[in-house]
Amino acid sequence: MGKVVLVTGAGRQLAGRFVRRVQREPDVARVIAVDSVPPERHLGGAEFIQADIRQPTIARVLAEYAVDTVVHLDVTGTPAPTFGVGSAKAPRGRATLKETNVIGTMQLLGACQKAPSVQRLVVKSSTNVYGSAPRDPAVFDESTPPKSLPSGGFAKDTVEVEGYVRGFARRRPDVAVCVLRFANILGPYADTPLAEYFSLPVLPTVLGYDPRLQFVHEDDVMEVLRIASSEPRRGTLNSGTFNIAGDGVLLLSQTARRLGKPTLPLLLPALTWVRSALRVVGMTDFSPEQVRLLTHGRVVRTAEMRQTLGFEPAYTTAETFADFARSRQPGLLPPERLAHTVDRLAEALLDQPADAAGGDGHHRSHAT
Repeated sequence: MGKVVLVTGAGRQLAGRFVRRVQREPDVARVIAVDSVPPERHLGGAEFIQADIRQPTIARVLAEYAVDTVVHLDVTGTPAPTFGVGSAKAPRGRATLKETNVIGTMQLLGACQKAPSVQRLVVKSSTNVYGSAPRDPAVFDESTPPKSLPSGGFAKDTVEVEGYVRGFARRRPDVAVCVLRFANILGPYADTPLAEYFSLPVLPTVLGYDPRLQFVHEDDVMEVLRIASSEPRRGTLNSGTFNIAGDGVLLLSQTARRLGKPTLPLLLPALTWVRSALRVVGMTDFSPEQVRLLTHGRVVRTAEMRQTLGFEPAYTTAETFADFARSRQPGLLPPERLAHTVDRLAEALLDQPADAAGGDGHHRSHAT
């Protein structure tokens, strides 16, 4: 008969793309796409069901279609548009987003627990679970505990979601459970908070910090979701928790140069004010967790992704960012000229005494 795959969050760009991709798998007979808002793009031969995963109706969907594979992609830090008065679109608020992430996951897992047909569960998570703190290790692996747990926002949501998933795995040991902790997702169609940040004409940064960043390409996200939701190949195991990121790292200063955009170094209180101002004018929103990322950065180890899951990204971090940059409007300055100017300024600062250059350089040590 073939597999019956249910995908949550299908109204979003990333999940909608996976819905169209998974239909091409030879062992997939039916794809059920679920979201509380209709998709903006056609989902191919998938059956779309407008349903809120926070409601008990999701249990009836699992039972009615005898779903055996659930791919839970409705865990996100970006509010989705919803239809309002006169068909205008407005973003869902943070409270609704948290309810969908946490309460929706709880409801979905409860439905999966009662559905005997479910054999595989794939959950989209984030490397945000590690947080970003000044005393973090240079590289996180899947078993490394964070120095300080996230206190709010999407990062806290992902920590709670993963806790509920672990509980489900204990109650249903017969279900293969795969949690994918994605680094910052970028690509030509990315609609993530970091993509919005890089789309600003000038990039606000934290004075004295140059964090290390990792990216994963949208195409690699599609492929690893396909692998995680399919039957494991010989020698691989499509269950467990995996960091997903492209090879290598980029400094925030390098990303600005490659975009051809100037940076605006600010003291942390001033950056918080800028964050609020941008939210008021509707340009973008820097959550506190994103400010911490732009301060301390985050790097994860991906050995388990290769050795256990059997996935090799097609794009490195640098290649992912280059593809993203090509899809955006060119910056205010040619990248080569901007790089030359920044290098000259850096040389001038290094020639200054330590006290004139802003202290002993302690705040910059985390970025190197």
